[in-house]
Amino acid sequence: MSTIVLATRNAGKLAELQHLVAADDRLAALEVVSVASYAHLEDVVESGVTFEENASLKAHQVARETNLPAVADDSGLSVDVLNGCPGVFSARWSGRHGADQANIDLLLAQTRDVPEHLLTAAFHCSVVLAWPDGRSVAVAGRVDGRLTRNQRGDNGFGYDPIFELPDGRTMAELTADEKAAISHRGKAFRALLPQLVALMS
Repeated sequence: MSTIVLATRNAGKLAELQHLVAADDRLAALEVVSVASYAHLEDVVESGVTFEENASLKAHQVARETNLPAVADDSGLSVDVLNGCPGVFSARWSGRHGADQANIDLLLAQTRDVPEHLLTAAFHCSVVLAWPDGRSVAVAGRVDGRLTRNQRGDNGFGYDPIFELPDGRTMAELTADEKAAISHRGKAFRALLPQLVALMS
């Protein structure tokens, strides 16, 4: 059995990657664990200016400290009229990390006077697989849409209630399975699977 460490304490992200790995027969001998299994590991400071830089910082530090291959992701929302912001600051846009409602309220206030046709946006996710020897590979996923004026839907988290897809539904109006099939993180994790298969050979 081979092991990789997912550089997160987020049980949802761990379950998502474990589900994708379990569905691929070529990865039957791969165990995915989170950094929560390693009590001595400290959180990585996300000082990068891009999603890929932050994912790389986390993956490389965890790979070095565990001496195992490590996977990390960084993701967020970019709004075109705000020059790509909130970007890497998505989780703490309002000043406090993980304050979803405050982040949404601030973003809606900042775009209140923007014409609807200019409210284009995208969710981005970068995933990096790093080895203890310093090698790494990066993949990415993206979902395009636009901001809404009002929140819709009760599923998901973060900016999902104000991110409208081309089919007219917000991310928060999708079922968990629908979201997994089209999400930026799902796309990035699926793009990583060939690298994990190569790791196993």
